[in-house]
Parts: sequence; C-alpha cells; structure tokens
Amino acid sequence: MLSTISLVVAGLSTGHQIGLAAVGACFIAFALISAFVLPRRDPNFPGKNMPAYIAVCVLFFIAMISAVLIFGRESKGAAAAPATTTSAPAPTTTSSTSTTPTTTSAAPATGDPVAGKAVFESAGCTGCHTLKAANATGTVGPNLDQLKPAFATVVHQVENGGGAMPAFKSSLTQTQINNVAAFVYSSTHP
Repeated sequence: MLSTISLVVAGLSTGHQIGLAAVGACFIAFALISAFVLPRRDPNFPGKNMPAYIAVCVLFFIAMISAVLIFGRESKGAAAAPATTTSAPAPTTTSSTSTTPTTTSAAPATGDPVAGKAVFESAGCTGCHTLKAANATGTVGPNLDQLKPAFATVVHQVENGGGAMPAFKSSLTQTQINNVAAFVYSSTHP
C-alpha cells in the first residue's frame, strides 16, 4: 500500500506535491488541535460552539477533497507531451516504410524480449501492470495487453515515467530498458 502511494506521489509535479502537503498539514494540525489542545483548555469543548465546529470540520473536509481533486491529477501539458511524442514516430515509420512487417521486426530487434521479461518481473512492473505474457495482473498502471504500446512508447515511459509510474532511467541501464520494451512490444504485437 505504501509503495503504491509513493508511486502516485512520485508521478505528481513538485507544485502539486507542495499543494497537497500544505492542505494536508493544515487538516492534520486542525485535527490535532481540536483533539488535544482545545479540550484541555475547555473541558466542555465544543459545547455551545458545536455548530461552528461542525462548519469548520465540513470546510476542512471540502478543502481536503478539493485539494486531492485539483492537485492529485497530472497536468494536461505533461500528459499531452508523451502522447504527441509517441504518436509522431509511428506515422514517420509507416510513411518511410510502407510494409508493416518490416516495422514490426525492426522495433523489437533493439532489445532481448527474454531478458526483458526478467527485468519486467524484477523491476516491479507486475505489481502495477496487467500483461498476460508475464502473468501480471496489476491495476495501478494501464493494461498493456489492451494498450498495445509501440516500442518507442515503452522506452519513453520506462525512462521518464509519468502519472503514477516512476522514471527508471537512473535505476535501469539502457540495455535493460530496451529489453523491457522489446518484451512488452513482442508480447502485445503477435
């Protein structure tokens, strides 16, 4: 559970992390003060001020939910950038090479799918993604069997991360990244 939360937080921009942390800190401070400090100072707390206390509680609840909805989503600019990057290579490859078998065989040739399966399993990809070839049934990330991503898309996503997915550029070698991409590509493009 904590690893999933850290993956989600890692996918957020710094500004969104700060916004969520600030609202969360205010919510926690209010809860601690109203649970420990105010009852000690006034044993009848909230007493006659019950309607005001309930209103403040509701406002904090709305603020926290709003912060999650606003700060908890990936910015549209960051989500659109990989989409344009991933869709650009496919038409270029298709227009320069009119036969699709050449494109299919050229893409996975830059990696070893067998070695990629081992990296896919050891890097924790099975915990987040669904991929039949790896017996993976994760639901945090997209279902790769349905998505059928292009080789270049997988390489880009593994290197840079996005959404809830962390970047693996610093923890995996380029050969390992290419192998994972070859495994995913060859598994989803029979």
